[in-house]
Amino acid sequence: MATAEVNGETGLMKNELRLLNLLCFLAAIGFLAFAVLNAVLSGQLLTTDNLFITMVCLVMALVFGVLPIMQWHSEGRLPIPFQKKIAKQKAAAQVSVSSPPLLDAKGRAVPPDVKSMMANMRQTQTRE
Repeated sequence: MATAEVNGETGLMKNELRLLNLLCFLAAIGFLAFAVLNAVLSGQLLTTDNLFITMVCLVMALVFGVLPIMQWHSEGRLPIPFQKKIAKQKAAAQVSVSSPPLLDAKGRAVPPDVKSMMANMRQTQTRE
């Protein structure tokens, strides 16, 4: 009975967190929209009042937008673009620079895909 109550509370807390993240994200979008409308519809953009209102709206959008975005990224629902591609390129560059040429039994060079598989196996062996 106690585990069902705990699971029910965590489910309720997740729903509350989703609702709060959604409200914060909508507030951030609203502040961004207001800043854009202020820039587009105002007669003179470079007055002190217009710059102040625009900057306040942008800061408020940042304040309300950062936490939901960080939460979604930590849950894996919002990946960083090109992150996997950059990590693969770094790993390939590290394999090609740090290791001597890998040769098979007859002395021929091993293809790059086999070389990367061997590097992955070496990494898992060193972790153990």
